[in-house]
Amino acid sequence: MLIHFIHPGSAYLPELAAYGDFLAALGHSAQVHSRPASVPADAVICWWMCGRVPHDAARRLSHAFHIHEYASASVPPWPKVKDRAKRALQPMPQYRLFQNTWVRDRLGFSDGVPYEFRDMGVEPSFLAPCARRAAPEFDGVYLGDMQRLRQFVPLLTALQQAGQRTLLIGEPPADLRKTLHTLGHVTGRVPHGQVPTLLRRARYGLNLVPDQLPYSQQTSTKLIEYCAAGLPVVSTDYDWVRAFEARHGARFAYLPIPDMAGCVVPDVSTLAWPRVLERLALWRRLGLCP
Repeated sequence: MLIHFIHPGSAYLPELAAYGDFLAALGHSAQVHSRPASVPADAVICWWMCGRVPHDAARRLSHAFHIHEYASASVPPWPKVKDRAKRALQPMPQYRLFQNTWVRDRLGFSDGVPYEFRDMGVEPSFLAPCARRAAPEFDGVYLGDMQRLRQFVPLLTALQQAGQRTLLIGEPPADLRKTLHTLGHVTGRVPHGQVPTLLRRARYGLNLVPDQLPYSQQTSTKLIEYCAAGLPVVSTDYDWVRAFEARHGARFAYLPIPDMAGCVVPDVSTLAWPRVLERLALWRRLGLCP
């Protein structure tokens, strides 16, 4: 079976590679499309990484089984307006996936379409045993979308003034590039397979997430990746991170004055992508596994 994943946006979605690997292990295959028009007319399964689903594309592919996946609710500006628009204007699929119950409730679909939850995972390579450097080159490391660092420039400045060296993994936006290069060592975009080695060049991972919806209620993939790589976590304080800490028996340090004493890095092996995906009932619904 060939599953067509439609992802017209620019966001990096590690789950697409995970889906491809998981389906290949089952003897099936995946194809990712950046434009709905490239999905062939005889497609059997269309998996939309929502985004807006065009009605003309849904009509053209009306014979297919459609899955709408919502890994996030809408982000500012006007997030509630955007979510209401999705609820009112999206064509009806045969199945939906939500990251968690908060995302489902925020979007508010009430049309009886079957659904389940698919949380974020971590590449198994992050969990592979690897010797830590005896003397890491950096104090903290930040991994992820650097657009979100705008409001944390004062924090990074304070860390630098306190003598902390910060590693920033990713590509900064043009208007932040000069500032971030003065506040840490910026790697630029790197292949995902190199990230675990880069993380282990630091003493701890920086989980910088604003205490603002929807971010405060959604999974921080970078935090899971820090834990998988064996790094203690220094974090901003918000609802999701406290719930994760309690659920997994972790202990994190919290800004603005983190106390690293007693930090506990949790075992996140159950969050490896193959284990996350094998729990989906959807595969049996599609007849792709026993």
